[in-house]
Amino acid sequence: MEFALIALRQTAVMFLLMGIGWALYRGGKVSRDGSKDLANLLLYVILPCAILHAFCTEYTAEKSRRLFYAFWLSLAALLLAVLVSRLIFRRRPIDHFGAAFSNAGFMGLPMIQAVLGSEAVIYSAPFIALLNFFQWTYGVSVLTGQKGGLTPRKIVTNPILLSLIAGLACFYLRLSLPAVLSAAVSSVAAMNSPVAMIILGVYLAQTDLRSLFTAPRLYGNAAVRLLLIPGLTLALFSLLPASLWEARLALLIAASAPVGANVAVYAQLNHLDYAYASKSVCLSTLFSIGTLPLVIALAGLLWQ
Repeated sequence: MEFALIALRQTAVMFLLMGIGWALYRGGKVSRDGSKDLANLLLYVILPCAILHAFCTEYTAEKSRRLFYAFWLSLAALLLAVLVSRLIFRRRPIDHFGAAFSNAGFMGLPMIQAVLGSEAVIYSAPFIALLNFFQWTYGVSVLTGQKGGLTPRKIVTNPILLSLIAGLACFYLRLSLPAVLSAAVSSVAAMNSPVAMIILGVYLAQTDLRSLFTAPRLYGNAAVRLLLIPGLTLALFSLLPASLWEARLALLIAASAPVGANVAVYAQLNHLDYAYASKSVCLSTLFSIGTLPLVIALAGLLWQ
């Protein structure tokens, strides 16, 4: 019951933030072009700061060990999600993107903290960093249909990768950002979820919400994101030794979160149906109130 309440609370916060975006658009305070500017701010400034901030923590051998395990488990979980999504939604780019990439930050982090404690949140840093990197590279190539989206030049110059490299350098070289810069990065990073949800609300204000529960495609996408991919991830992680139970449970939670809000942002920036993408986020988030606690409970039974 406790986990369901956490999911319900995060969902309520998410919809309140989306309500702000909805009201801003309906009131004429934010236009379609304005929402695109906000999307660029999110992708080019806020997300890189969020990734950098995640690694700005004091180095210890224990944290280094946790990050090592988390990196490889995160990579395995994300590659599994991408493969499953590609097999099922190969001809439906928005569904492909949405099912592959979860809302690990907004929905996953509070659940990880509640289940495992604040120390376990470090496992989510590589997952979120890799997730954003894959969205920027592979995800964009899916949405645009251009294989050239993964060229070496684009990979090494994208801000997501650069922020990941900078964050890892700060952690492993034990570098500290100047106090003023650290405060600025922390402040911008804190804007991640609110700005993403407000943008989503602007998108929803442009669509017919009555169709949210009447589109079979949305239910199929939610089923893959919330049930199939978490189930396969659970099976994969069950092959790991019991000593890694904390890492695998934390990352299972991150991998089981609903469709990430960024699918709508990337869809708009690539001139696709971002209204449909927004509805996929909303519907899967509503259903995650039940599915996230279910996945956690099932993992507890199998891994105890």
